Amino acid sequence: MLTVRRRDRLYAWVRRHPLVPDAAIALGLFLTVVVFSAAAYDPGWAHLTLGAVMCAALVFRRMRPVESFAVLVGCGLVQWATGLQLTPSGIILLIGLYAVSAYGSRWASRGGLAAGFLGVVLATARDYPPSDQEAFVASFVALSAVVVGAWAMGDVRRVRQAYVAELVERAHQAERERDQRAQLAAAEERSRIAREMHDVVAHNLSVIVVQADGGRYAGDHDPQAALDALKTIGDTGRGALAEMRRLLGVLRSADDADGGSVRPQPGLGSLPELVTSVRQAGLPVDLDVTGPPRPLAPGPSLAVYRVIQEALTNALKHAGPAARATVALVFGADRLTAQVSDDGRGAAAHDDGLGQGLAGMRERMTMYGGTVTAGPVTGGGWRVDLDLPYGDKE
Repeated sequence: MLTVRRRDRLYAWVRRHPLVPDAAIALGLFLTVVVFSAAAYDPGWAHLTLGAVMCAALVFRRMRPVESFAVLVGCGLVQWATGLQLTPSGIILLIGLYAVSAYGSRWASRGGLAAGFLGVVLATARDYPPSDQEAFVASFVALSAVVVGAWAMGDVRRVRQAYVAELVERAHQAERERDQRAQLAAAEERSRIAREMHDVVAHNLSVIVVQADGGRYAGDHDPQAALDALKTIGDTGRGALAEMRRLLGVLRSADDADGGSVRPQPGLGSLPELVTSVRQAGLPVDLDVTGPPRPLAPGPSLAVYRVIQEALTNALKHAGPAARATVALVFGADRLTAQVSDDGRGAAAHDDGLGQGLAGMRERMTMYGGTVTAGPVTGGGWRVDLDLPYGDKE
């Protein structure tokens, strides 16, 4: 494992500093192939000079593949034009062809292959006269095979690099999509918690305000009523604190000391408690259930509960002191309908324009394929109608 890590670090360093290994390769070729060729072929100084230029161009084969190969082709043309013999240093041309095919663009790769074939034709025509057809053809085929082989190896490398780059881009895209999904999930969770906070705060504070006002007016004439109001305020405040702890518990990590254990979300089963709390706040409420109760998934059940809670909170705030409210649930064959109505002020009730309750109710029902309508009733009062199909569940 340690050896693999060292090798990976070495490869990464080579990719970041390509000039260093290429310079080492060029220096090795110069000291072995070029110097050997210069000593074995005449004139030695000419072979040594061309070889030095070619090795210098080879240093930039990955940084500047097109320019490097152009210099090598120019050296090859000079060698052909001056009649210098082919030497083992010709391998540098093949390395340059490989480099332009592997690291250059597609047009540069094709141009390099064409230049390679041109070199094969020029070298074969110079060294083998057309009269010796067998030697001409054999030399042409052999040199062409070498050129195609060098070019093909570079092309395979280029295709592999493109494939690896595509895989890396896909991995980065997957990471970006994962982060985006996490951000969307976090935004959705924040929106859900905001709705929950609104429902908890609006309902419980409304009850507390109503009870505080009633206790203040009743304190001089009916001390017991004032004490009952204070008791209701205390119970409502404790319930609100419990709800807030439950919401904040959602934000705690799973490795907390208490394991993030919180009380269950309210739902249809909590409606009797809700009705009782509203009655204690001073608004008489009747709960009427028609049809055999049908269990709902936690999400839709919570949504129905919150809509009814918001409707009763609005009735408590705006219906007036002598109003009564009714909650009617109907469990049908394929849908649940609910109606929350009161006989209070209705359209004459004061609206401060700051509430978001109706929008929140509609948003909750839309999440599960349901609808909410609300409006004043002819003759006085206000009514909220809810319709939720059973088929849409979390």
